Amino acid sequence: MALVLHVGQENKNGFKGLIAAEYAGVEVKLAENFEMGVSNKSPEFLKMNPLGKVPVLETPDGPVFESNAIARYVVRLKADNQLYGSSLIDYAHVEQWMDFSAMEIDANISRWVYPRLGYMQYIPPAEEGAVAALKRALDALNIHLASNTYLVGHSVTLADIVMICNLYYGFKLIMTKSFTSEFPHVERYFWTMANQPKMKKFLGDFKQAESVPAVQSAKKPAQAKESAKPKPKAEPKKEAPKPKAEAAEEEEAPKPKPKNPLDLLPPSKMILDDWKRLYSNTKSNFREVAIKGFWDMYDPEGYSLWFCDYKYNDENTVSFVTLNKVSGFLQRMDLARKYAFGKMLIIGNEPPYKVKGLWLFRGPEIPKFVMDECYDMELYDWKKADISDEEQKERVNQMIEDHEPFEGEALLDAKCFK
Repeated sequence: MALVLHVGQENKNGFKGLIAAEYAGVEVKLAENFEMGVSNKSPEFLKMNPLGKVPVLETPDGPVFESNAIARYVVRLKADNQLYGSSLIDYAHVEQWMDFSAMEIDANISRWVYPRLGYMQYIPPAEEGAVAALKRALDALNIHLASNTYLVGHSVTLADIVMICNLYYGFKLIMTKSFTSEFPHVERYFWTMANQPKMKKFLGDFKQAESVPAVQSAKKPAQAKESAKPKPKAEPKKEAPKPKAEAAEEEEAPKPKPKNPLDLLPPSKMILDDWKRLYSNTKSNFREVAIKGFWDMYDPEGYSLWFCDYKYNDENTVSFVTLNKVSGFLQRMDLARKYAFGKMLIIGNEPPYKVKGLWLFRGPEIPKFVMDECYDMELYDWKKADISDEEQKERVNQMIEDHEPFEGEALLDAKCFK
């Protein structure tokens, strides 16, 4: 039985398996007459993937879903290729960049582009966070590519295939030249790779996005309303005005951009940027300058302090994994940069390492949009600091200044969100 890939047209996740197969010399056929929204809802398809998502690869040994898993499977069918490098460390680096591509590139492009195309709810602070996190990821990628033609080694690997496919929607749909010009090595890498014959066979000819798409989220509800309205008795005269009213709503909806509720709070005497500047610029006498300055600025009416403790410290058995976990959390908190300051401490000389944090948030509670949008929040226990308690106040001081030892233990590392 030949390998059959079930996927719609122009699907970058489907391209991963197809391009990997092209490089590995493996034959993969596309499912005939596949229609997205129809074929993937059929009983036959749902047996292969109960979620009804694409792509799915049909193999002699059973179906495989999830695009990276499909690409890995295809590559490993032929042992004589170099798509996983030529050593164990190459293999690790290929996996490393595939994970980076999924978590830092693809996730943030999706959070930016899909709400604008109407597939997800458009929330301006969430978009700001996605764009900021994407820029940080592209900057890291740009630094690596400044001295490397490929992600791993000296030839195309599976890491390159996955990275190019994940960047594809970004370059094609939303990342304009003015945006990507900050990352010249990423630009060079992407267009060089995308024009390789085996990649171009599937990606085809395409141009870089010339503008960021206008928000389309208002259009979906209007269509839903029209299709849901046939219930009232069909009166042609009454139906005619409704689309007009709905069209007017669609046109007007993008005009008033929703304000973040935190911007509507009464003004605070504490200027968060002033505190961040003082923190960054204080190089000596930290207690006397920065800590004193913090309490002089702090406004308990306009801001609140919160301690957080990671719920699953027993799992923190590898130092670099624990550090990456915290770094990922801080990146995903970019959506709150305008409203928050944070310190995260990684504690202990030996595993399991403890992760504890201190956060300053605008308002009396943890902002709802942060709880809703940053999934890491639920991985921590949160407790509001009582600054009338001298012990808690001193704990705040120690966390801000990275005091060591902290609660009797050495610090492995300390990270700041500002």
